[in-house]
Amino acid sequence: MNRTATGEFPYIHGFSAEEQSRLVRQARMFETSLFNHIDYSDATRLLEIGCGVGAQTEILLRRFPQLHVTGIDRSAAQLAAAERKLAETTWCATRYTLQQADATDLPFAERSFDAAYLCWVLEHMPSPSRVLSEVRRVLSPGATVYVTEVLNSSFFLDPYSPNLLRYWMAFNDYQYDTGGDPFIGAKLGNLLLAGGYRDVRTEVKSIHLDNRQPARRKRMIEFWEELLVSAAEQLVLAGKVDAATVEGMRMELQAVRNDPDAVFFFAFVQARASPY
Repeated sequence: MNRTATGEFPYIHGFSAEEQSRLVRQARMFETSLFNHIDYSDATRLLEIGCGVGAQTEILLRRFPQLHVTGIDRSAAQLAAAERKLAETTWCATRYTLQQADATDLPFAERSFDAAYLCWVLEHMPSPSRVLSEVRRVLSPGATVYVTEVLNSSFFLDPYSPNLLRYWMAFNDYQYDTGGDPFIGAKLGNLLLAGGYRDVRTEVKSIHLDNRQPARRKRMIEFWEELLVSAAEQLVLAGKVDAATVEGMRMELQAVRNDPDAVFFFAFVQARASPY
């Protein structure tokens, strides 16, 4: 989970072409779970914080044809990739604006938007409360905000994989050490209330895959390996893991992927709120 709107901290997954491609696949893989209860039908001007490569911008424009989306991100490389992707997508033409900006200091006037969307972004933010305060400032009263965030302590994989668990803890420690929060999903209710939002509702969403969906389980474990490996270079350089742990983690994931009785579980939290 890995989009960013500020450059104040190292981004654990990097900005390579491979990572940008992974973000597009991730958006498609999680689309049904993410959007099954999202409703922007009454909105026309949406602000997307941390739009990254435009993967979810495209989904927003496709699902809500009345929307104009303004996407902001701190990374010029991500924004360039987003522009290339959206420019070649027919239903996106003239319906989006991309801008390099800091989410803690938005370059927009008060009441500029009537909706906002944040997904996999606050986990990377040193000051999530400041981001939510800025978002509230630029929204009109009664606007709709959806925030989706990770709860990394929920991750479970069977059979038992000790190298993977060591790597996963190192992954989470690195996020903490660089100012992020890999468990922020559980805190969204408090953050939104403290940030001046009302009608705050949260929903725990989970992905639970076992023998009932073997093909989807295999795809998810393959994707999870890709996600974890994308952080390996940063974690090794930071001294959080060694090369043997990385290799052990990959071998365990491959074994689990081929295990006929494997179990994958991960939960995240989605919140809906409106500014006062």
